[in-house]
Amino acid sequence: MYLEAFSDNPYATNCWLLAGQGSEEAIVVDPGFSADRVRSLLRAAGKRPVAVLATHGHYDHVGAGAELCGAELPFYIHKEDELALSDPEAWGAGGAFAVGRPADVRTISDGDVLSLAGFDLEVVHTPGHTPGSVCFRTEDLVFTGDLVFRGTVGRYDFPNSSPKAMSRSLRRFLTFPDELEVYPGHQLPTTVAIERATNPYLQALA
Repeated sequence: MYLEAFSDNPYATNCWLLAGQGSEEAIVVDPGFSADRVRSLLRAAGKRPVAVLATHGHYDHVGAGAELCGAELPFYIHKEDELALSDPEAWGAGGAFAVGRPADVRTISDGDVLSLAGFDLEVVHTPGHTPGSVCFRTEDLVFTGDLVFRGTVGRYDFPNSSPKAMSRSLRRFLTFPDELEVYPGHQLPTTVAIERATNPYLQALA
């Protein structure tokens, strides 16, 4: 498996690059910044992007999406965060930056399975941080966006956040198997087992 993170940006947001064993096709998760840098990393690895996935619609996760996708790559985002691409104020992001709408936007919903670059990624709707926040899960790993980080969780005090929804989504995270590797939107990777045992926000829900 090929897995690489690009986090050299003002928000230290993880942009994850993923490809199956032996596959030249790659998935880009959360391209917040520097489309050129993402392309150069993929070229150096001998990979070509086939899709861009957004865990949610905040600028630091989707800001480079339109540039990276161009007219060719599909851009996947939950239907409840789609408005962030064209009208962040109406979406409820307050003073968020406009991010631009990719040419080929495909909305996703809970339970959808995306077969891309040698993986079947299940869409797990985990609202709270934003209305359309999702995790992308395979048999071995999960991209959590701003739901769960190592030792903490994402914010739920934005204008369109929901503490109640966040609590439900964190409880859903706790149903994941312990061995699942967790690749968050910020900070270093972890596992479900580590977070279940050490994350105080999750322990409070147990």
